[in-house]
Amino acid sequence: MFRNNLSHSGAYSAAGVPTLKGVKWTFHTNGEVVSSPAIVNGVIYVGSNDGNLYALDQQTGAKKWVFRTEARIDSSPAVDHDLVYFGSYDGNFYAVETTTGKLRWKFRNAGERRYAATHLHGSLPAGETMPDPFDVYLSSPAVSDGVVYFGSGDGSVYALDATTGTLKWKFKTGDVVHASPAIVDGKLYIGSWDSYLYALDSATGKEIWRFKTGEDPDIHNQVGIQSSATVADGIVYFGCRDSNLYALDAATGKKLWSFNNKGSWVIVSPVVQAGKLYFATSDTALLHVVDAKTGTPIDSLKFFWPIFSSPSIAGTTLYLAGQDGKLIAVDLTSFKPAWTFQSEGSRQNLAALSKPDGKPNYEAVFQSNFYDDVIVGVGKTHTVGTFLSSPVISGSVVYIGSADGNLYALE
Repeated sequence: MFRNNLSHSGAYSAAGVPTLKGVKWTFHTNGEVVSSPAIVNGVIYVGSNDGNLYALDQQTGAKKWVFRTEARIDSSPAVDHDLVYFGSYDGNFYAVETTTGKLRWKFRNAGERRYAATHLHGSLPAGETMPDPFDVYLSSPAVSDGVVYFGSGDGSVYALDATTGTLKWKFKTGDVVHASPAIVDGKLYIGSWDSYLYALDSATGKEIWRFKTGEDPDIHNQVGIQSSATVADGIVYFGCRDSNLYALDAATGKKLWSFNNKGSWVIVSPVVQAGKLYFATSDTALLHVVDAKTGTPIDSLKFFWPIFSSPSIAGTTLYLAGQDGKLIAVDLTSFKPAWTFQSEGSRQNLAALSKPDGKPNYEAVFQSNFYDDVIVGVGKTHTVGTFLSSPVISGSVVYIGSADGNLYALE
């Protein structure tokens, strides 16, 4: 499932790729690949913005089957027993047979949508309600004890019987829920665009506690939780668009510490290993490592383009992918980049949209702050083979999807 397990650790017990040899294979879809792949029993499951869920042979990338929906699949699939679960922008949540790609059941929510607000990010006209083009993910499901959990653009968190799709409970928040649920010790942790991080009883859906993050009532830029929570050692970690990384007591919701990123969103899900917490920022393009218990800064690495893709760790290597279409392996022993892979879209188009120093040339991309031009500009940035999918490590291979439509297998 997304982030590997129910706690969303982002850590993999695999050898990984400390030294890059090259591309093992590439599979091309007809849409951006925002979905992060799930790998079970030699089969890779991944969604695409072409509306298809693909099942691929892990070794060769050969297509085994395709399941068609009516809209983008920006949800990362979860696999349990003989079913693969995922959501689509068509407003349906699907359970499909892993071996055949046949529909077992589907569940209709009250309507999928992106977060929307007036004067969004300072765009004009100020009185117009605008869907947020940076709300790029759908909630990715988690499966536990025969129940599948996910959030929805209708503002609810759902729990369904994993075998039949029957509704077990629904919890209503104040806005879109596109973060993904983490489940630990009978509690479900999930954030909403209403600015709250919720802890729910996973059996009943009853609220245990909620934690309030920042507001931005004018331009709605510094508000909302896109990051999916990571739970480790009794602490819930998550990023927020209010530019903070939060650490909360998992039992009570009390804030233990927060790390302020000076206006830069934290979209990624953090990863914890050996008492250290790693997370990346958007506009400032920083990879931070802090003490997991106290939030005390330990080190940081500076990159060029914003980072939405969540970091993953295997062994002593951290894998981090940016919107410039570059996947970077960081040696955690030296805390220096070990190798860099560039997507096909990045190799073709990055230079045209970058300044001489490698930073994004936003002045050329965004012609004005009129909302229509913002939408066009975001689309242009994705032509550089942006990585929104998060790296998944299995054995000695890293798998990741790109906005250039490719799923890459790197060894």
